[in-house]
Amino acid sequence: MTRSKTRENAFILVFEHLLRDDDINELYEIAGEVEEITVNDDVKKIVSGTVEHSTEIEEIISGYSKSRTIQRISKVNLAILEIAVFEALYDEKVPVNIAISEAVKLAEMYTYPEDVSFINGVLGAFSRDRKSGEKNNG
Repeated sequence: MTRSKTRENAFILVFEHLLRDDDINELYEIAGEVEEITVNDDVKKIVSGTVEHSTEIEEIISGYSKSRTIQRISKVNLAILEIAVFEALYDEKVPVNIAISEAVKLAEMYTYPEDVSFINGVLGAFSRDRKSGEKNNG
């Protein structure tokens, strides 16, 4: 499975978790039964890491989202943002620019054009601060 497809499967599960707040293992089981989502170790790594660090990640997103509070960000957009920030912070194999590029691709597939711009803006500001040495809350 490609890294992009892995990320897309993880996105669907993170989105589902944001909507339902079910146990992650239960979501993996349901996905396995439906057979539309492949759940392998790479998908689980992204999902579990994103969920495990969600409080920290949401604080970071809040710091860069000037136009919307975290509660006003749609769950689809939030899932995309959370995965991108997780990968940028915790996956040494994924450069920040790739995490952003992949997030924008997911946004183009699953959101409205204005949401793509919003996601790109939040992640772009996050990336600029990371390059300049700041850690969060731009």
